[in-house]
Order: sequence, then structure tokens, then C-alpha cells
Amino acid sequence: MAHPLSHWEDGVESLPRETLVDALENRLREDILTGRHPAGSYLPPERTLADGYGVTRTTLKHAFGRLMQAGLLETRHGVGTRVRDYLRLGGADLLPMLVRHSPDWIGEVFEVRRSIGALIAERAAGRASERQRAELADLLAAVGEATDADAVQLADVEVHRALARATGNRVYVLLTNTLFNAYLPVRAALRAPFTDAGVARGRLEPVVAAVRSGDEAGARRAAEQYLTVTERIMLEGLT
Repeated sequence: MAHPLSHWEDGVESLPRETLVDALENRLREDILTGRHPAGSYLPPERTLADGYGVTRTTLKHAFGRLMQAGLLETRHGVGTRVRDYLRLGGADLLPMLVRHSPDWIGEVFEVRRSIGALIAERAAGRASERQRAELADLLAAVGEATDADAVQLADVEVHRALARATGNRVYVLLTNTLFNAYLPVRAALRAPFTDAGVARGRLEPVVAAVRSGDEAGARRAAEQYLTVTERIMLEGLT
């Protein structure tokens, strides 16, 4: 029985090769993440694997290159291609791919979002400059002025990026970016807290107010409240 990908290469000459590589990359990724090719195992020889997927070795090599860049595969010269133990060796840059594969990851992303977000607000309250405090006020106003749920959500994100910058710690900035990038694949399903711009602004206002007044404990409490409430609403939207 021919592999589902084989008809693309054998029978549809007008289909761009890039599309076939995309399909193979997705199929290989799925097979890795579902355990068909377990972490630490070596893949079959290229010719065998290419025949199994019904593609050429050139197409397979292109897909391999992408998965190596993504951190799922590694090649050892003279030995073969092995599935990387991404949970032991991988970084947070894998999260968008993992969330796309399984929304179960979202709950774990949100758990980190709560703890990191509260700490960032606390640090920002103690370290923000006058310019950064003024910027936060402007960005909060932009949340209330946004015209639709998508715009409100993006404006909200910018407030959190500014809070991270106000800590003066670039690692917090990168962690904030990582967490937002992690749920980017399912962002459209997480718009429920942002359907009303005024309500969204009101939820976020206590965080910004505490940071602007330099109230570290108050900023942490307000952020914990904000993140807990919005997480609940977003998860309800997913279900």
C-alpha cells in the first residue's frame, strides 16, 4: 500500500516541492512527538525511510534539515540520524511546536506564566524608571482604545512586554517573549478575555497602578489575580 505522501511526488508534477517538504516535515514531527520514533532512537537508513514515506531522499534531507534546526533530530557522521531527547536537552524555543502538536502543553505554559508574570510585576514596581512608568500608562490606555478582540489581545501583550523591560533584567524580557510565542499557535482560541476592551483594561489597570506607584507587594498580588482570572477565561474558551 502506498504511503499517503507518495501520490504527491508520483502523480502531481505541478505541486511545488516546498509543499511536499512541508508535508513530510509535519508527518515526521508528528511521528517523533507521538513516539513512533522515540527519543534517543536512530531513524532507519535514509533510503529505507524515504521509501517508507514515498518520497525521494532529497525531499527527506530537506525535511531532516528543518527538524534538526527545530531541535528534534541530530546527525552523527558515519552513524546516522537520531531523535533528540528534546525534553532533556531542548530549550523553550520548542514550545510553539509542542503547543501546536498538543494543546495539553498550554496548561503548563500558563502555570509558568502565572509565576513569572507575578515576579516580573513585583520587580518592575521596584525598578521602573519614570519614563517606563509613563510608557505603561500609555500602553494601558491603548488596551482600552483597541477596536476588536485581536487588537486588545495584542495591546495587552505589549503591556506585559513593557513590564518585563521595566525590571531591567533582559532575561525576563526573553522569558516573556518565549511564553507569548509558546501559545501563539492557539492565540485565536484565547481571545475570550479580550472581547471587551474596557473590561480588559480594567482587569489590567491594578497591575499597572501598583507598578507605577512602586508598590512591589501590591503589584505581585495584582498580577497574580490578573493572570489567574485571564487564564481561567482562556482555558474555558479552549474547552
